[in-house]
Amino acid sequence: MWYKVNNEKELDSPSLLIYQERVKQNIEKMIAIAGSAERLFTHVKTNKMPEVVKMMLEAGITKFKCATIAEAEMTAIAGGKYILISHQLVGPKIERLIRLRQKYPDVFFASLIDCSENADAHQAAFSKNNLISDVFLDVNNGMDRSGHPLNEEILGLYKKLNSLPNLKIHGLHVYDGHLRAIDFEERKHQIDAGFIDVKHFLEAIESEGFPKPMVIAGGTPAFTSHALREATFCSPGTCVLWDWGYGDKLPEQPFEYAALILTRVISKPTKGLVTIDMGHKAVAAENLIDKRIRFLNLDGYELLSQSEEHGVLAVKEWDSVKVGDVLYGVPYHVCPTVNLYDEAYVVKNKNVNETWQVLGRKRKINV
Repeated sequence: MWYKVNNEKELDSPSLLIYQERVKQNIEKMIAIAGSAERLFTHVKTNKMPEVVKMMLEAGITKFKCATIAEAEMTAIAGGKYILISHQLVGPKIERLIRLRQKYPDVFFASLIDCSENADAHQAAFSKNNLISDVFLDVNNGMDRSGHPLNEEILGLYKKLNSLPNLKIHGLHVYDGHLRAIDFEERKHQIDAGFIDVKHFLEAIESEGFPKPMVIAGGTPAFTSHALREATFCSPGTCVLWDWGYGDKLPEQPFEYAALILTRVISKPTKGLVTIDMGHKAVAAENLIDKRIRFLNLDGYELLSQSEEHGVLAVKEWDSVKVGDVLYGVPYHVCPTVNLYDEAYVVKNKNVNETWQVLGRKRKINV
């Protein structure tokens, strides 16, 4: 059993386990799929740990994507020098971005813009501070979560971003996370079809005399498709730790589980039922109850319910389960599961001798 920790008796529960050797292997596989570390904008929202960022830096990955200012600062603290915050920052977050730039002047920080109003807000704030706002144009090619639609107005916005004196546009951000067909060829066909208008937009940009922009495309589901597209940067994130959800949905991707939840049986309240110390606070609960956790060392069970600190399982072999038994589970969605923990136990050579802080889960670190 690759996952069993020799000194599990010393580990509190519920807890997050990070298997360091497997993280390293997953990073190597990401680079192999991309063809080079240079093509990766790895998303740190999955791991949120400086030590994992350092492992990626050691492997040659130099560019990172983040979801929050705190994640961006965590990446800078770890040594990252090229960081894209993949959100359109509004309100006080624009001022926080400026302070982040001032605190880490040797780090490239960029953010997303998808409308003229926000471009004006960045221009005003950065002009006041004698700084240049580095931006990518967020393009909506079908997910309808953020980004400017690929219509007749988008080229005008691109021109405006090039004209504002305190903005510098570096490229396009195109996220197509809604395309998740299990069959790779079907998914690739959908992703390629959704990219046709992006190609037309790129042609229009170059026909206006602008230099060819960088294109950062997709996330984990589209990774193996966009990796086949020349001159496109890829931004997978879940691959570093992997989870049950993508493991089932993306069978062509060769990643291994590198993050598990350790939980214990704390009660056998009635025949057929056992209670574990894994409630809503221990594993991501945004999906239905049957898509929370998959245990590696328990068969014939069903997760019936969860409260904040408890999980109730129906277990067929009830007599064989004992109070105090340790269970190892794969999260269905690892990214928000990691976000529930302040620290993780690090498993190396089947032992835990250190912990890593999940620093990026904070809303604010310094800035």
